[in-house]
Amino acid sequence: MRIPGKSMALVCGSDLKWSQTEQFCTERSCHHPGDLKHGSVHMEDFNLKFGSKITFSCQDGFRLRGTNEITCVIKDKGVGWSEDLPFCEQIPCEPPPSIANGSYSEADSYVYQTTVTYRCDDVPKGMDRFSLIGPDSIFCTYDADKNGIWSGPPPQCKVVKCDNLKVQHGKKLTGFGPSYSIRDSITFECDPGYFMVGSKTVTCQEDSTWHPPKPTCEKITEDVCGAPEITDGEIIPLKSMYGKGESVQVKCNTHCAFPDGIGEMTITCDGGDTWSSLQNCKCGPIVSASNPDISHGRVIAGLKSSYSVGDIITIECYAGYTLHGEANIQYIGENRWMPEVPTCQLSVYVIVIICVIVAILVLLAAFWVYKIFFSQKGLCPHQLNSTEQRQQPTAKSDCVTDVTRPSAKQVQ
Repeated sequence: MRIPGKSMALVCGSDLKWSQTEQFCTERSCHHPGDLKHGSVHMEDFNLKFGSKITFSCQDGFRLRGTNEITCVIKDKGVGWSEDLPFCEQIPCEPPPSIANGSYSEADSYVYQTTVTYRCDDVPKGMDRFSLIGPDSIFCTYDADKNGIWSGPPPQCKVVKCDNLKVQHGKKLTGFGPSYSIRDSITFECDPGYFMVGSKTVTCQEDSTWHPPKPTCEKITEDVCGAPEITDGEIIPLKSMYGKGESVQVKCNTHCAFPDGIGEMTITCDGGDTWSSLQNCKCGPIVSASNPDISHGRVIAGLKSSYSVGDIITIECYAGYTLHGEANIQYIGENRWMPEVPTCQLSVYVIVIICVIVAILVLLAAFWVYKIFFSQKGLCPHQLNSTEQRQQPTAKSDCVTDVTRPSAKQVQ
């Protein structure tokens, strides 16, 4: 198209040269295609001139229907876009798979992030119930080609039935019942004079077996010890049985320690299922008594009523104060922070302003005292009130009058 105001003619001058050539044509522009719902429009040239290209992309969970690129081309007697505008479609999934002896929660449509939950069918009283094997829910997602897929296989509904266990020279503490299904547990203890080899608690698995295997109860002798029982800690190395004089290391879990505060100790088998110095670990979140004291500042991120080891907070000073130290500090236990809690101190500019204001006030006070004291020193008695007149000298030499009496001639 022609550029308005630009000449389309050349003139041969007296110097036998053509006048200077100026650009008098420019590219036509295509109209802006508008926003793409649930997507983005990427433009190389914001003027959208002839030859410009636009590419499109969709948000997560949506896929592009139509071309991903259009170009400003010649159309009829002007310019236009080479293709129709695309749109973003929410990625759909096929209906979720059905399962035997169970069902899932239905929805009107199954699109990106739709979740379905499975449950097993109820059975008449007296029959073995079905147990749900696997995660109880799956959700709609997509693959590399933006095709809708389910997050995983559906669960199964099966009858899980574990045997009723008995341990010789031992008894059940928990888990009494005639039958056991998935995730049911039994806890055992040995009779006096016996120690346990294996785990004291076993759980029914989806394949109708107990895990770990049921323990055994061995007779206590003067030459052996069973594995030491300790809460919130681990035994290194862990075995079912130890000989007299054999030592093991006991290590407490994270945020746990022995009563004396240490996290590890070594114990020795004294025989007869007795361990030297055996103690339990004490656990619990290590918290601070209160928030850190920040004069002229505050916590702007991570604020809690109490803190566990590893918690991080961010500190900010009030206006006019400068932070000295790190803004982000981490709680390390026992009311201690790393780095140390910063301080908020007056800004240098604020200190300068305060000093200037104080200096001005001192000067004003001095001027006021000077004015009061020295302005009354030269006043005449008739210029003072009655109280002041009694306090002032009466000598005429101390008074200068500014009133001029008229002469007798002037009066006449």
